[in-house]
Amino acid sequence: MKTKEIKSAITKSYGDIATNNIISGCCNSAGCCTGENGSTSLSENYAKVKGYNKDADLLLGCGLPTEIANIKAGDTVIDLGSGAGNDVFIARSIVGDTGEVIGVDMTPEMVVRAIKNNQKLGYKNVEFILGEIENMHGVSNSKADVVISNCVMNLVPDKEKAFREVYRVLKTGGHFSISDIVYVGALPNGILEAAELYAGCVAGASEKNAYLGIIKSVGFKNIQIKKERLIELPDELLLKFLGVEGLKEFGKSGSGIYSITVYADKLDEGNCCQITESGCCRDTENSDSVKTECCGTESESGKSCCP
Repeated sequence: MKTKEIKSAITKSYGDIATNNIISGCCNSAGCCTGENGSTSLSENYAKVKGYNKDADLLLGCGLPTEIANIKAGDTVIDLGSGAGNDVFIARSIVGDTGEVIGVDMTPEMVVRAIKNNQKLGYKNVEFILGEIENMHGVSNSKADVVISNCVMNLVPDKEKAFREVYRVLKTGGHFSISDIVYVGALPNGILEAAELYAGCVAGASEKNAYLGIIKSVGFKNIQIKKERLIELPDELLLKFLGVEGLKEFGKSGSGIYSITVYADKLDEGNCCQITESGCCRDTENSDSVKTECCGTESESGKSCCP
């Protein structure tokens, strides 16, 4: 699919969700609803999370990025693909009155709905901006202490450009926590290119190692997968795009679709913490001198920057 077609499909689907108060993207059109009340095989339960606002939760996420985001009181946080504001309001509960939270979304109807939700809550330090993640013209350089995102980067056609924008808007010493969809092995083209799946499930997802490689290529350090969960899409959905024989082949392939939550730092040039095969970071430049500012903790050996 061409970039313009992808964005058009996503905007239409999420616009319908925002205005009609339905879960239409992945659930209604592609059939990956598995639970009651429209819950999906991708979404996680927010009910007990501080700051959770039910009106802002449209069950479109695939993780809990705020869970490991290390957000602190007074921080400036940017939420990419902020939707109706769910993760924004959770971040606001952490940064308090002295911080700032900015939501960025490319669907006008979502931004309107998020603003209305915020008006009900009365937060003065929350802002929602209409814009694309690859072109955040409304956000200045080195603005944020923390960037979060929940199941949105997989929808972006140019992920390298998107992560370069994340790097640009983060302060040096800042970090991101992003929940997203990736795959391991090889996914059939029928899944990767389906317009309906672009709008809410897995199309547009990157191969896991390629995804981490993009993050590293734009300059991030201390890249770690903090959480990983296998996504089991129902056979009825896969049959729609693969057919009987394609489904059998996919089942034998060993390939899989995963929800991951990734953490990474924007550090000074030459600082430590490059990703290793284990997903852990080590000071490879000077193994006898641990720079604990990378992660803030040391291992018992004193050689690892990993929490």
